[in-house]
Amino acid sequence: MKRTGPTNLVLRKLIRELRKSSNQYSVGIWDYVAELLEKPSRERVVVNLSKLNRCCGQGEYVVVPGKVLGSGDLEKPLLVAAVSFSKKAVEKIRKAGGSTISIPDLLKINPRGSNVRVVV
Repeated sequence: MKRTGPTNLVLRKLIRELRKSSNQYSVGIWDYVAELLEKPSRERVVVNLSKLNRCCGQGEYVVVPGKVLGSGDLEKPLLVAAVSFSKKAVEKIRKAGGSTISIPDLLKINPRGSNVRVVV
């Protein structure tokens, strides 16, 4: 039988942590992020900074269940959590006054998922 889901062990561990936190705190947002991370790699989310600038408010927690790319400009400080970032994206986010963290770190900071926006 063919194996389904990601083969990356770190990603599989993250998905388990997200599901556990979702069940523990009865929060659907982490279950949704885990569902997006379970997709095949060719369907994984890729978001540019221009999209984050359009759809996110200042001071929000933003989760990207995939990669953040540096195309476009970011004009507001955001705390962005993602699986990975391009070098240009990290530079531009920090230049705008924001910060970048990993999804497990955001899960530790905000386990209830309040004020978190998922961008796909």
